[in-house]
Amino acid sequence: MSSPLTETEADGRAFAAGQTQCPFCSVQCKIKLEDAPTPEGGAALRARGDDNAASEGRLCVKGQQAHQHAVSRERLRYPMIRREGRLVRTSWAEAMEAAVKLFADSAEQYGPDSVGVYGGGSLTNETAYLLGKFARLALGTKYIDYNGRFCMSAAASAGSKTFGLDRGLTFRLSDIPQASCIILAGTNLAECQPTLMPYFNRARENGASIIVIDPRATSTAAASDLHLAVRPGTDAALAAGMLQVLIEEGLVDETFIDSRTRGFEELKQRTFGQMPLAQTAAFCGVDEESIRQAARLYGRAPTGMILTARGVEQQTDGHLAVREFLNLVLATGKIGREGCGYGAITGQGNGQGGREHGQKADQLPGYRSITNTADRAYIASVWGVEPERIPGAGVSAYEMMERIHREEIRTLLVMGSNPLVSNPNIALVEEGLAKLDGLIVADLFLSETALLADIVLPVTSYLENEGTLTNLEGRVLLREAVRPAIGEARHDWMILCEAAQRLGCADGFHFLSAEAIFDELRLASRGGLADYYGITYERLRQEEGVYWPCGEQGGSGGLMFEQGFAHEDGRAVFSSPPQTVSDTKAVSPAYPLILTNGRVLSHYLTGVQTHRSPVLEAREAAAFLEIHPSAAGRIGVREGEWVRIESEAGTFYARSRLTSKIREDTVFAPMHWGGVQNVNRATLPRLDPHCKMPGFKTTPVRVTSCAAAPVEAVRLGGSLVRSPQG
Repeated sequence: MSSPLTETEADGRAFAAGQTQCPFCSVQCKIKLEDAPTPEGGAALRARGDDNAASEGRLCVKGQQAHQHAVSRERLRYPMIRREGRLVRTSWAEAMEAAVKLFADSAEQYGPDSVGVYGGGSLTNETAYLLGKFARLALGTKYIDYNGRFCMSAAASAGSKTFGLDRGLTFRLSDIPQASCIILAGTNLAECQPTLMPYFNRARENGASIIVIDPRATSTAAASDLHLAVRPGTDAALAAGMLQVLIEEGLVDETFIDSRTRGFEELKQRTFGQMPLAQTAAFCGVDEESIRQAARLYGRAPTGMILTARGVEQQTDGHLAVREFLNLVLATGKIGREGCGYGAITGQGNGQGGREHGQKADQLPGYRSITNTADRAYIASVWGVEPERIPGAGVSAYEMMERIHREEIRTLLVMGSNPLVSNPNIALVEEGLAKLDGLIVADLFLSETALLADIVLPVTSYLENEGTLTNLEGRVLLREAVRPAIGEARHDWMILCEAAQRLGCADGFHFLSAEAIFDELRLASRGGLADYYGITYERLRQEEGVYWPCGEQGGSGGLMFEQGFAHEDGRAVFSSPPQTVSDTKAVSPAYPLILTNGRVLSHYLTGVQTHRSPVLEAREAAAFLEIHPSAAGRIGVREGEWVRIESEAGTFYARSRLTSKIREDTVFAPMHWGGVQNVNRATLPRLDPHCKMPGFKTTPVRVTSCAAAPVEAVRLGGSLVRSPQG
């Protein structure tokens, strides 16, 4: 597949053709960029899929157009500083001096923990590693977390508790066609990871049953054999009901349970004492027979896989919901062999690697725990410091925003993220960021967050910045740079090195290349759960990707848990919490509908990059609200008109889109817009107690027509669009 030809930036410099990879989702498809002339005699680029083991040469519409944002005229080309209320051009020397002064003054006046660092799930492994090291050594702060908290934290914490280790997929993508039954829970692969759909199509051709659990009849559900249109927020109960059927009908693998797990008897007792299946079905909003059919299809299949994504995970009980699905995997023994396993479908480009090497509040490189004495001692030895020099655990991404609002964090560095759009309870985030003594943002564009900054630092794009990323199946990939930096933009890791040196922490930050950082990362990860020690740039170039764990003795080959799990006793652990019905999912006469959110094919995350692509922006230029025609009729909403969506937290606006492919009690809005169209203006600030995931999928709201409301032009992403004012 090829993209339309697109002209280069205004200065007319030609691109270097070569292989790169898509900067968007976790598949990390390889791209071949080719120079091509335009009819006007200018220089242009064509992108096509390049052969690779993950996407097999496929490329979706976002990958086809990815280079458009990299050559956008809106790219930041020089540093900016705020003077008299306006961001104006400045030199790198002044920008770095001012940023370091903000860090130093804050630490001197309020202590090092008054400085926070907020990273992104699309940073390379090298930058994610260095960002954690920079926060803890150069700044001395415990407050670092990243936007992957809103992507993978529920699945990561559930996998760690169940298996002793978190990795996106416990199997290889190439194993999918061997599965006899596949459950896709809370994922719309056809739009979010479309280049993976052929794997599932091949499984169906081989006779597999596909079960989709989703409140919407998505494109993915259309390709399924059984669609359970579950009420948002009831996934944990649904999975528990399926387990009840498996036990009642003798569809569990007793041999596997006895030899490779613990905790099943406690789970079995809970299952016998839980609500009857008919009551579970009523609570979940699906019929009892469909639950039985799903359980039988999965339980009777000789091989099978369960994959979850944000629909299951972005809830205030997301951790427990994932663990309920993992109970199904363990009870049937469908893991550790070909055609079997569990997968959490990572959303962000480096959501897997980004959380493995020290960017999360509670982790050190190699997926080591920051609270573990031995782990701290090992990383301290790699960094050449005493263990006491490494701060303790911080807090999650949204909790950092609460501390900013309380003025406990006074200065914030944001690198590769847009928290003003991605966090829940945006009103609090806006108020908090406005209170900061200093906000420094490193990004490609003036994002909504960057527009509030005191200092903005231009960074290189995926075409310009070499480094490694880890895709959803745990395959580490090397992304080569194919063009020089644009304007005065610098690599993000270079910015961190210079800032550390200016802060008087030169030791440990004298890196001259991304590869040099990776070599230290390898050493820091050695012996950890996410062991990269046996991976080198040379190997990555020769083998086009290497699975972790890969220590001195070689790699896992991608199939996890063939012999044992990562707990000390080698056994996996069942979860048996009491079944509860959370009041956070309750609707009321004031807020009668359940708001869930998600992605659309044309855009990525908060849209900072994809809104700068003319082709992608033309496909979906404004936010919308999917609503069932029956629900729309009851509240007087017509197709295509502006509607106001209100919750206890706040209000946003979108165009109505009537469809019978959604539950009558549910509405859906995409997550890719800021300003008054930001769905997270309504998202409640309630967090999963286990992993601090916000409940993005289960917000009670009311919807009203505002067709006659005045409109104002507001800047959203890279476009001017018309939307209603409050």
